[in-house]
Amino acid sequence: MKHKQQRGLTFIGLLVVGGLLAFTGVVVAQLVPTYIEFMAVEKAAQKASAGTTVSEVRSIFDKAAQIDDIRSIAGKDLEVGKEGDRVVVSFAYSREVHIAGPAYIVMKYEGRSK
Repeated sequence: MKHKQQRGLTFIGLLVVGGLLAFTGVVVAQLVPTYIEFMAVEKAAQKASAGTTVSEVRSIFDKAAQIDDIRSIAGKDLEVGKEGDRVVVSFAYSREVHIAGPAYIVMKYEGRSK
């Protein structure tokens, strides 16, 4: 008699895989809003580069930040410079996402207007 060898996942294996997928889903769900906010910051920095003075650039950014609910960075945190005849707005900030206990994921974002 030949026995066919069974293949597949045991119940314990299924629980482990399910737990890992759930954990990964929770972490991704916490990281996505930080990336969405980063995209809003880039858009606001691009709008702010239309200003001609440093205070005007920061004011434009702060107004856009109010509209897009940006809380990680403010106009006073921007670096404003000139390249040729155009205004360039640079920014850098980090966000911490709490995982469990003392564990955090630190996301570092930086960018500049085009």
